[in-house]
Amino acid sequence: MHGQDPVAWQVWNAETLELARKEGKLLFVSSGYFACHWCHVMQRESYQNAAVAALLNEYFIPVKVDRELNPALDEHLIDFVQRTQGRAGWPLNVFLTPEGYPVVGMTYLPAERKSLIGSTTRV
Repeated sequence: MHGQDPVAWQVWNAETLELARKEGKLLFVSSGYFACHWCHVMQRESYQNAAVAALLNEYFIPVKVDRELNPALDEHLIDFVQRTQGRAGWPLNVFLTPEGYPVVGMTYLPAERKSLIGSTTRV
């Protein structure tokens, strides 16, 4: 589904965490599932947008997670977003340190608010 996105999606694994450590970048983890309406909307509006993809690819290590294939990670991230934002759902988008610790998270983010991604580059 995301193979045609200009975002250079990585898988969640030890090698990806090591890549983030080597490059000194935060991870941008997006978790969702195939039947999620807002996941598809965010893909069309943001992940297929060249400007958004350029920000994600330059400043972060973008990671795509299928919540049905990695439920433990998704549960951990959704718990973090619920506790810090007061609500959670999908698509679930969380910035993590190269060690895997969540920094900030959000759910659906309209393309016109992509400046939030740019502001995270200064964290």
